[in-house]
Amino acid sequence: MGSKFTPFIIENLEIIDATNEGISLGKYNNAVVFVPHLIPGDIADVKVIKKKRNYYTAQTIELKQKSPYRVEPVCKHFGVCGGCKWQHMDYAKQLEYKQKQVFDAFTRIGKLDFEKINDIIGSEDIYYYRNKLDFAFADRRWLLPDELANPDIAFSSGLGFHVPRVFDKVIDIEECFLMDSYANEIRNEIRTFTKQKGVTYYNARAWEGLMRNLVVRKTSTDEWMLIVVFGYEDPFNEELLTFIHERFKKTTSLFYIINPKKNDSISDLPVHLFAGNDHIKEEMEGLTFKVSPLSFYQTNSKQAYTLYKVARDFAKLTGNELVYDLYTGTGTIANFVAKLAKKVVGIEYIEMAIEDAKINSVLNKITNTSFFAGDLVKVLTDEFISKNGKPEVIITDPPRAGMHPQVIEQILKIKPQRIVYVSCNPATQARDIALLGDTYKITDIQPVDMFPHTQHVENVCCLELK
Repeated sequence: MGSKFTPFIIENLEIIDATNEGISLGKYNNAVVFVPHLIPGDIADVKVIKKKRNYYTAQTIELKQKSPYRVEPVCKHFGVCGGCKWQHMDYAKQLEYKQKQVFDAFTRIGKLDFEKINDIIGSEDIYYYRNKLDFAFADRRWLLPDELANPDIAFSSGLGFHVPRVFDKVIDIEECFLMDSYANEIRNEIRTFTKQKGVTYYNARAWEGLMRNLVVRKTSTDEWMLIVVFGYEDPFNEELLTFIHERFKKTTSLFYIINPKKNDSISDLPVHLFAGNDHIKEEMEGLTFKVSPLSFYQTNSKQAYTLYKVARDFAKLTGNELVYDLYTGTGTIANFVAKLAKKVVGIEYIEMAIEDAKINSVLNKITNTSFFAGDLVKVLTDEFISKNGKPEVIITDPPRAGMHPQVIEQILKIKPQRIVYVSCNPATQARDIALLGDTYKITDIQPVDMFPHTQHVENVCCLELK
């Protein structure tokens, strides 16, 4: 048996880098030391709490010297809530590390050949930029160190965000700077109302409790959608929904979902309209986009416009091309590029999103699009291509996991002249592009920051047939 690890102190550890997980690191005796909540340029005494073969994990004991890139976080929940890992880092420096994340993914993971990566496009708004937030109810909230000894709040409930790696407790959020402050008002008043009424919050270990989730969405035109997720049918549900409808006048769409399952996924559950419209509408470059409760829309509306302009520019459309838009969602990209293409074919897994995509084309008087719902592996077949035509350009915007290997195989069979790959995960993007590398060369790479104060970065890559 190996010897038991004994924690120890490292004095004056200099932080020299930050990872794509938002954790900073230093070096000690030729081993990497990962330390959360520090930033490059900090010097700190740290306590090593875990040892692996070639790295340590540590906690900060004392910050001895502040980094020149360190700024004061605006949010009181920073450091506990895992949403904004870099709020204490100057925004220009955040952009440097996001750019580096793309470079590292393409060189280390994909081992790809490319001339350069364009300078990252930063977000004009670094606070209040999101158009969607998901809050969770929990019968136990996460207690801060100074609260642990207080027996009156030891078992108090909360409404907010889950603590990283803790599935059954939430941080009781008072003010979040990611979304319009009206979202704070909504969340806080719903929490007050439900607590006054004495209804149960969800217990994720026992799988019981009435109040489960609250989803808040808004558009750039100031339409608001609320989705309340209950654990079961109850007379209180209508009481709460009536309160929300009467109290929050900006809410143009109010829905509820009953989720009796042992997980928080709602994409497979019926969505019930309680009041208002069955959708909200987003606008972009004169186009109108319908967004239904379960439909995906980029969560930074203003920066989404920047992202889609990059994708459209990379596609180099002349008006004669058949375009396939894979993982099309509500058809935002498909409809956005349609005026420059001969025809656009969009494919998406979620049926409700495809219905929105079709409606979006009708709303915008776009007649050269077709949309299909289904698993891409099953839809994008030789028969489908024979029926709908062989595309000259493919635009693909997959989820974080990237594209399925069989989808990549089919793309290689199609051999479009150009592929525009939009990704929220440069690591899986680089992996996928490596699989295309024998047939395609990289001609353009453009990172775009959609999520200030987080480690996440969007990246658009253009591939041309060799």
